[in-house]
Amino acid sequence: MRILVTGGAGFIGSHFVRTAAAERITVLDRLTYAADPANLDGADCEVVEGDICDAGLLRRIVPGHDLVVNFAAESHVDRSIEGAAEFVRTNVLGVQALMRACLDAEVPKVVHVSTDEVYGSIETGSWEEQAPLRPRSPYAASKAGGDLVALADATTHGLPVVITRCGNTYGPRQFPEKIIPLFVTNLLTGRKVPLYGDGGNVREWIHVDDHCRAIRIVAEHGVPGEVYNVAGSTSLTNLELTGRLLAAVGADWDMVERVADRKGHDRRYSLDDAKLRALGYRPGVDFERGLAETVRWYADNPSWWKEKR
Repeated sequence: MRILVTGGAGFIGSHFVRTAAAERITVLDRLTYAADPANLDGADCEVVEGDICDAGLLRRIVPGHDLVVNFAAESHVDRSIEGAAEFVRTNVLGVQALMRACLDAEVPKVVHVSTDEVYGSIETGSWEEQAPLRPRSPYAASKAGGDLVALADATTHGLPVVITRCGNTYGPRQFPEKIIPLFVTNLLTGRKVPLYGDGGNVREWIHVDDHCRAIRIVAEHGVPGEVYNVAGSTSLTNLELTGRLLAAVGADWDMVERVADRKGHDRRYSLDDAKLRALGYRPGVDFERGLAETVRWYADNPSWWKEKR
């Protein structure tokens, strides 16, 4: 099988590449700040530096692949609040260009990787896939736009695309702007950690290995034109998560600095993944073990993250 992985030098995409069993893998990545070719060390793949918005490049490299998995995205909410243009460019226009190229090349299966944030915030219960999209940040709005573009191509043109929407993913090699690597690397270097608001915002957490396994299951068994939620194995407030990270590195609460809450900060996310579980998926990484292993990886690999801060 020939697989094209866009955004394959980033955190989740590179893990997918390193753990995939395929005859040939091509990675397309723009190699922006959150991507690192070193993430692909040891992986058997061809790396092409390029942009999913580049229609000419896509026409050259997409044909001949049996599966395209799209991880390419601008993904940091805070950056999207500061400026949304790059998010719309990559997460909407880039998706449109990639889906068009997949149509023209008659790719047999496409997986578009999205996020639970497209649903907005939910007070109680869990979102099912048919829930309306109510994104509340520029990042989430751009991801929702990309989802709709992909689904429109499925309906209008018969593009065999499936969409996954996942909760907060954690694990080694995540760029230190997201909460777990940011807090861990701050604490390891004696810096305080910034906790938004009252810390009561609730997120679901899933290890990157489980996330990638879910994507592989959907790639093999998912029905074209459908969406599959990928729920986390653990739900925590940011305050609870902070406590666990402090304990993991032996730090006290005096290392926590309360900061003003993020604009439009969603209060709670929760996904119903019964549809995915019907395909045989079950999470395999216990959160306590996964978090401990992740913290240990950052402690053991300062050369990887110190230059990225």
